[in-house]
Amino acid sequence: MIAYLLRRLRDAIPILLGVNLLTFMLFFVVNTPDDMARMHLGAKHVTEQAITQWKAEHGYDLPLFYNAAQPQMSALTDTVFFNKSLRMFALDFGASDDGRDIAHEIKTRAGPSLAIAVPVFVVGLLVNISFALMMVFFRATYLDRLGVVLTVILMSVSGLFYIIAGQFLLAKLWRWLPISGFAPGIDAWRFVLLPVLISIVGGLGSGARWYRSIFLEEIGKDYVRTARAKGLSEPRILFRHVLQNGMIPILTGAVVVLPLLFMGSLLTESFFGIPGLGSYIIDAIQAQDFAIVRAMVFIGAVLYIIGLWLTDIAYSWADPRVRLS
Repeated sequence: MIAYLLRRLRDAIPILLGVNLLTFMLFFVVNTPDDMARMHLGAKHVTEQAITQWKAEHGYDLPLFYNAAQPQMSALTDTVFFNKSLRMFALDFGASDDGRDIAHEIKTRAGPSLAIAVPVFVVGLLVNISFALMMVFFRATYLDRLGVVLTVILMSVSGLFYIIAGQFLLAKLWRWLPISGFAPGIDAWRFVLLPVLISIVGGLGSGARWYRSIFLEEIGKDYVRTARAKGLSEPRILFRHVLQNGMIPILTGAVVVLPLLFMGSLLTESFFGIPGLGSYIIDAIQAQDFAIVRAMVFIGAVLYIIGLWLTDIAYSWADPRVRLS
């Protein structure tokens, strides 16, 4: 296990370097520091002095990759690429264009994002699998057909409809829950319950359809026919054997989305006024704060690699035939 993780860590370094370099090229070569200064200064007739001052204040006045004016290693470290990109490998994300510490903002906003993402992931997974097992148990009956029609309808409706309808019915009309906002501590549940419910309902259609197809494929295999020949009941076959053998594709879909859950939901957090990482990215894009966007892209790449590691480990846990070698 340790040797496997070390090997995957070695393989992850060039991947992160490539992501970092591509992101840097996108932000600093296609869009030069002079262009960034003009966008942030916002005036039609920006002077060269103002551009030079803005670049010096934000650390963009250095050469991009190689500083010929510095000796030895300083020629590589005293550059924009080292200061703005390579330091992210040490989780030093620097400051945003408005001067706030990006690492502190990420720590502060991760809590609200996880308060929504964790229940959506856990409860949503259980609801989707349970609904899919119910359709498979009653397969080829009117209940199965009714479930398929319901999931297709749920898939066909835009996510915006669930948000607007949920806010109108549960918050504005019935006044059961706050329509938006967030509160720290124990009162947070009142603000996260509505976006959690809407996210679970919104994901039920595609999730249940996906798991239903997995279970239908498993239930037609020889080991199921053998189990029936031995006299096992249909619920025991379904929940004991089919569910267990369907864990590989379930884990593939479930573990890979973990990084995306941590990064927050852009749409949900924006509509409900949740001060999480999703709204943080939206605000950064609107403000053209490229320092925040670069940091979130890097964190997303790291979390995605960790998600793939967890997927491989989960494979070996779910199926003893899979070995980490």
